[in-house]
Amino acid sequence: MARPSADTGPLPGSALRSTGPATPAQARDAARAFLSTLAPRPTREAAENVVLVVSELVTNALRHAGGATALDFAADRGLLHISVRDPSPDPPRERPPDLRGYEGGFGWHLVRHLSRSVAVMPCGDGGKSVCVALPR
Repeated sequence: MARPSADTGPLPGSALRSTGPATPAQARDAARAFLSTLAPRPTREAAENVVLVVSELVTNALRHAGGATALDFAADRGLLHISVRDPSPDPPRERPPDLRGYEGGFGWHLVRHLSRSVAVMPCGDGGKSVCVALPR
């Protein structure tokens, strides 16, 4: 997971690790729980973006990568960090959006658009972590 830079440092109580959520709804609940612990609280728009990005990342892990094995959150003074780990070594891929609404294709583009940074990092067990940072 991308860590806060040394010049800002993590805020007390600003990290949370959970086991992999079984559903996107559980991931959204975990994101809301994490956001509720932060002081100062993120803006409403930032909080909504975090919940949306978490939902998209976990949905992608469940649908395309064999499940989400870990969900991590951290915050520093300017950014909210999210990491979703899954067992697949394959990086997310952009797909043409299905404008009829049947096959998706919007999620990865949305994650990249809302995030200040996105990194896909291989894990020692053969899987990967998708790490994003969003403005606070």
